[in-house]
Amino acid sequence: MSRFIFITGGVVSSLGKGIASASLGAILQARGLSINMIKLDPYINVDPGTMSPFQHGEVYVTDDGAETDLDLGHYERFAAIKSSRSSNYTTGRIYESVIAKERRGDYLGATVQVIPHITDEIKNAVLNSTNDADIVLVEIGGTVGDIESLPFMESIRQLGVELGHDQAMFIHLTLVPYIPSAGEIKTKPTQHSVKELRTIGIQPDILLCRADRLIPDDERKKISLFTNVSLDSVISAVDVDHIYKVPRELHEQGLDEIVVKKFGLDVPPADLSDWDEVVHSLLNPEHEVNIGFVGKYIEHTDAYKSLNEALVHAGIHVHTKVNLIKIDADNIENHEDTIFEGLDAILVPGGFGSRGVEGKIRAVNYARTQKIPYLGICLGMQVAVIEYARNVLGLSKAHSTEFNPKTPEPVIGLITEWKNKDGSIEVRDEASDLGGSMRLGAQICKLVPGTLAQKAYDGAEQINERHRHRFEFNNNYLDALQNAGMVISGVSLDNELVEMIEISDHPWFVACQFHPEFTSQPRVGHPLFNSFVTAALNHQQEKNS
Repeated sequence: MSRFIFITGGVVSSLGKGIASASLGAILQARGLSINMIKLDPYINVDPGTMSPFQHGEVYVTDDGAETDLDLGHYERFAAIKSSRSSNYTTGRIYESVIAKERRGDYLGATVQVIPHITDEIKNAVLNSTNDADIVLVEIGGTVGDIESLPFMESIRQLGVELGHDQAMFIHLTLVPYIPSAGEIKTKPTQHSVKELRTIGIQPDILLCRADRLIPDDERKKISLFTNVSLDSVISAVDVDHIYKVPRELHEQGLDEIVVKKFGLDVPPADLSDWDEVVHSLLNPEHEVNIGFVGKYIEHTDAYKSLNEALVHAGIHVHTKVNLIKIDADNIENHEDTIFEGLDAILVPGGFGSRGVEGKIRAVNYARTQKIPYLGICLGMQVAVIEYARNVLGLSKAHSTEFNPKTPEPVIGLITEWKNKDGSIEVRDEASDLGGSMRLGAQICKLVPGTLAQKAYDGAEQINERHRHRFEFNNNYLDALQNAGMVISGVSLDNELVEMIEISDHPWFVACQFHPEFTSQPRVGHPLFNSFVTAALNHQQEKNS
């Protein structure tokens, strides 16, 4: 029978509940326990798919095509689990389900209320998403006291009672700030946050206290006395210079030991040698490269969280420090090509909307003509096709119908139907809702023998990567582009959709329609990013020789 750990946050948002939860999951795995992780989100959106990157950050995509919270990326990176649609529930999704049941008459005409109908729906979602794991970690978004999160808080309170103390525990992440003007650590925010939590009937078993320094024992004792939490369970979640140090930091303070003792589990000690190796490689690189990152939301790192981390992972496995030189695609048009000087490689990520597209096309042109390693992802592949069609094939008006619906040369267009890996046909058109109408989730890509792509993937014939997009390569231009020197290196299982392209007279120019960053993990990396960083290193060494 699964045990449950409910993780809440207080004082302020963005304290790092996701990383703390994922790190605990990784430590418990290192003790031989199977885990699963769930995120409960208080916002009304059914999924984050149509939310602004500036407000929400990255939209993470699971194998089964769910658009989810970015914390699920941390879960997969740290704990190496496969998230799914049942790993993330928003308020909107919960209410949508309850209202559908009400309209069907499932409640037999009863008045539908927050308690018990909404809370029952939340509890059932949690209990039905365990995957039979030994321990299920459930993170509740937002902070204690937020009106939006109250139904979730009430639900986990009920679960705590129903499951019992030997099957459920509560961890509360809070802030212990240091006030420079006073020269003091302040415990009051934590005290009040826990008071708020206890007011709604939840007594935390463990406190994770975010701080920029170790919390002195006398302050920990004060927190313990005020919050009714055992002193040993008041843990300093100290700021670290890299997130992959967090599992070791929490383990050293005995977090996992408290959990296994609470649940009465007889398990071996944690073996964190793989995490130690990750941190050692991260902090002791043998080389250094500069990669130009041409994006639309570069000032907001959460918008490209998985991509940033994938490059870090590649650096770990290639023993190379990756310096991301962020270039705003909007500004490229106002600069000379000198903006690209000193780069060892160029990466163009995904994105939506016309803003910055011409800047991205110019970046592609520079990478292609100057023989600099290039990796294009999603929109990065589409702008590579547009650039090649314009400047090599001679189609000066080539464009995507996403940005110019009336272009006479639509080399990228809205594909109205495609076949999923289960054989089912999905259909869309211009009138389809943006939310949920994309090509989403893991799909098989067949790699063409002898290509850079196949070499990057260690000679694999097929790969399985995740998609999130509405527009595709237009096959009407396939022959013309191939005859002009573009290599199609990956296609869908039914051979209908172009998934990867290369340039035949370029040392390393690869672009893909899917998002490989979603499946990169620090302990194993990702072959495509490893190959890209290696290409950047080789280019640098050739340039300097």
